[in-house]
Formats: sequence, structure tokens, C-alpha cells
Amino acid sequence: IAQDSFNEAILDGMPDGRKYTISELQKEIPAIASAELSNQRVSALVRQLKEEKFVERTEEKGKAYFSKVC
Repeated sequence: IAQDSFNEAILDGMPDGRKYTISELQKEIPAIASAELSNQRVSALVRQLKEEKFVERTEEKGKAYFSKVC
């Protein structure tokens, strides 16, 4: 599956207002889970989405969370 397909799957699988860790995205987004992408690969995809302003990063108690920008 192409990188754009993974990015689209991440955005489609993130409901508005919910925060995800990278590990949660790995488990809960079907396209990501079935492709068995590494934590580092999912992190790189989410970082790209963040740079493109589709996803925002917040930190709570030292843990990074990502949510879709509405």
C-alpha cells in the first residue's frame, strides 16, 4: 500500500476530538494493523500529517498524543 493510502487511512480512522498514541493508531486503524507497520513507520507517517497541518500533537504527562485537526 502506498504512503498516501496509509495517510488517508489514518485520517479516516481518527474521529474528531479523540487523541491517540502511536501505539493506539497501530492497533486501531485496520489498514495499519493489517500491514504490521512498525512504531517508527507509523510515527513518521503521523509526523508528516502533522507537518501538513492535518494532525496536531499534544503532550500529557510526558506522553505524545495525536488528534485530527477539525
